[in-house]
Amino acid sequence: MVEPINLNKVRKARAKADAQARAAQNRGLFGIAKPTKLAAQLEAERKRRELEAKKRED
Repeated sequence: MVEPINLNKVRKARAKADAQARAAQNRGLFGIAKPTKLAAQLEAERKRRELEAKKRED
């Protein structure tokens, strides 16, 4: 005979797993501090300008 399951526990466990997945995604999107983001943007801009300066004009 099959063991009965508590549907409330299953529902809550699924909701908790969904919340954890959403939290992980938000950490990836919003988890970077403003000074770190600014430094990365400045570095990317510097590299872009450096690359532009090295391009040959044909």
